[in-house]
Amino acid sequence: MTSVTYKDTENRIRALLVKDFKLDPDMLTLDAPLEDLGVDSIGMAELIFNVEDEFGLKLPDVAVHLSTFGEVVQFIDEAVANQRASAPSPLAQGVPTAT
Repeated sequence: MTSVTYKDTENRIRALLVKDFKLDPDMLTLDAPLEDLGVDSIGMAELIFNVEDEFGLKLPDVAVHLSTFGEVVQFIDEAVANQRASAPSPLAQGVPTAT
């Protein structure tokens, strides 16, 4: 299993925002307010759906206030790490591994 770094998460989310919201990648600094980037609550919902698809995640259905690009990256990076940590190992599933 390939590990995903914080920088990988940041770059993938940046690419989604550039593609879906037509944003200038240079504007996507970690401290950039989403509101200033034109990402409103509806845009945030769209971003979350796209992030779930991109990362193969199912995010919890709880209200989370994310106000900057960096907060989004941190939230998703933690969700990816938590999902990987809770995924059963191939041995626990009875899947043979290469020797």
